[in-house]
Amino acid sequence: MKNNYRILIAVGCLSVTLFAFTANSKKAVDPDRDKLLLELLTFVIEKGHYNPAVIDNNFSKGVYKDYIAALDPSKRFFLQSDINEFSKFELELDDQLTNKDLTFFNLTYDRLMLRMEESSKIYKDILNTPFDYRIEEDFNVDYDKASFAKNTAELKEKWRKQIKLTTLSSLTDKQKLEVEKRIKNPVYVMKSDVVLEKETRDSSLESLNDSFGFMYDLKRDDWFTLYINSIMSQFDPHTSYFAPEEKERFDTSMSGKFEGIGAQLQKKNDYIEISELISGGPAWRGKQLEKGDLIMKVAQSNGVAVDIVGMRLTEVIKKIKGPKGSEVRLTVKKTDGTIQVISIIRDIIEIEETYVKSSVVEKNGLKYGIIYLPKFYIDFENKDRRDAGKDVALEVDRLKQSGVNGIVLDVRDDGGGSLSTVVNIAGLFIEEGPIVQIKTASKKKEILYDTDKEIKWDGPLVIMVNEFSASASEILAAAIQDYKRGIIVGSKQTYGKGTVQRVIDLNQYAKNSVFGDFGALKTTIQKFYRITGGSTQLDGVSSDIIMPDRYAYLKMGERDEAHALPWDKIDPTAYTVWNNTSKFEQAIINSKKRIEKDIYFQLIEENAKWIDSRSGENNYSLNIDKFKGAQNQIEETSKKFKPIVDYKNNLIFTSLPYELEGMTKDLILKEKRERWHENLSKDIYVEEALNVLDDLQPKSIVKTIIPIDKKGKLVKR
Repeated sequence: MKNNYRILIAVGCLSVTLFAFTANSKKAVDPDRDKLLLELLTFVIEKGHYNPAVIDNNFSKGVYKDYIAALDPSKRFFLQSDINEFSKFELELDDQLTNKDLTFFNLTYDRLMLRMEESSKIYKDILNTPFDYRIEEDFNVDYDKASFAKNTAELKEKWRKQIKLTTLSSLTDKQKLEVEKRIKNPVYVMKSDVVLEKETRDSSLESLNDSFGFMYDLKRDDWFTLYINSIMSQFDPHTSYFAPEEKERFDTSMSGKFEGIGAQLQKKNDYIEISELISGGPAWRGKQLEKGDLIMKVAQSNGVAVDIVGMRLTEVIKKIKGPKGSEVRLTVKKTDGTIQVISIIRDIIEIEETYVKSSVVEKNGLKYGIIYLPKFYIDFENKDRRDAGKDVALEVDRLKQSGVNGIVLDVRDDGGGSLSTVVNIAGLFIEEGPIVQIKTASKKKEILYDTDKEIKWDGPLVIMVNEFSASASEILAAAIQDYKRGIIVGSKQTYGKGTVQRVIDLNQYAKNSVFGDFGALKTTIQKFYRITGGSTQLDGVSSDIIMPDRYAYLKMGERDEAHALPWDKIDPTAYTVWNNTSKFEQAIINSKKRIEKDIYFQLIEENAKWIDSRSGENNYSLNIDKFKGAQNQIEETSKKFKPIVDYKNNLIFTSLPYELEGMTKDLILKEKRERWHENLSKDIYVEEALNVLDDLQPKSIVKTIIPIDKKGKLVKR
């Protein structure tokens, strides 16, 4: 995709303007980093966004509403008096943004820190006293409609009820577990309700301490990022500011790799705990570091070990990550209490879950391939490394070598990624032609083509989508559908994100700044359109075959997002429809008939309506008998839908030969694949996708299974 030159020119001008801020900043002409960051962001977004919102009083109201909701979503910190004070700025935030005035942010930040300290004392005091679950009272969890507490006494009452609901739910679960233990073992001595009640309060206290510990770990810059993103979200749901650490995480998610030791970390009280080792990484290969180990100190090569107890998780990660080939030494407390110093040489870590994977399955005497693509990944800094386009092509080749008669490409829950990889993947299934149209803010249209005449796979093809298939997934599904190259199966429609974003490194325009790393801005610069001219924005891609979905009635798409850009249409472009679609119509008819008659799909539809009806129930009784009664009623109803969870399609999925060989050396990979295959064997949607492949088979290769008894005689039907 071509660069948006208009952004580069505009921001190039900005870099000259900012030179006075940056080159002279050592003389403290303007030491305020936050103001300089706002200067960068507002200029870049106004000049580079596809359709920048007008910064006026309506814009100000939107920022105010979103920011307060982000600061205190459950309304458990601020008092109404705070909100009254804040509301004086509701129509002034546009002017403050223009003038780089931080008065409102400073006020809200200082007040939040004060209220958090007060709330910390409140919940600890509440959890010192046992709850009386016989009292007739209730609590409503619809925080959007709730009011802020008028005074401290009302705030304490809100905290009390909120915590009581949590502990009540935990208590009833523990009571059930005790009964189950007694049933399994008649001599088991059940814990008393008094003991269980104390356990629930202890557990709640630990959970809240962890939650507040996380918030206390946040720096002022983190809260300022929250404020900035309340501003950025007014332009559209996908425009956002990445602080330096967030930018690094974004790059990792897009490329599927990073440099480090290959361990996932989590905060556990004041310690940092190893929560998982990434298969194939240096920590995993070394076999010294284990899940559950607590890191106490970190040293670089022969450097001095730094005590990290009590340190922020993000700061610890910075110390442990590092370039390939460098050494880090970790002082860890093992699960048996012993202390060890473990040396690890950092390496490039590939996050296996990011990458495409495939499986084969036999059905009705034919072999089919399943390709799962979790993300359209690419390494922007090194195009020679792995990307989704090259990897899908490789999997298609491997499946062809295995003799498959059809392919299911699964992009369910795939939120998108690189646009270039979409073009490459779509091109695997067509001879050549346009894949997607793109329009910039200047109304200039660009068409991205597949120019490679080679067709990697010309056999039956099904694309699986759901309501979380977004952006690049929708481009792929739309192109395959418009060419009539394959059949789209899944939810009624996909997510509906028809916009293109670009990540702009802000540091390139403030190179001489002494304020450090400014991070990056991800902003919407283009909209994309189907080759038929219609946008996927809001509408998404409608499935050729709609399968009942448990979450079909919940509001979770782009159309439900505030500030989403509108749907529109441009002229279509010329393309040639696939010439082997004679079986499509009948395959779609056959599938719809199967779905209508299938008792499991009927149950899923009924379950979806029940889930939708329950989404509006927000009031809970805090009386234990009434709470139990309501929960028992829910459980009784939910039993009706248990067959959905227990469903099995009786199909056997296996890995390709190259992966089977790798699994003999990598037991973690083996476990992951076995878990995936088990999930596929319980997936009714995959089974129906395979049924569609059956219906798409040329008559010459469809195998008829002739029933023969044990004596070799034909069984009459």
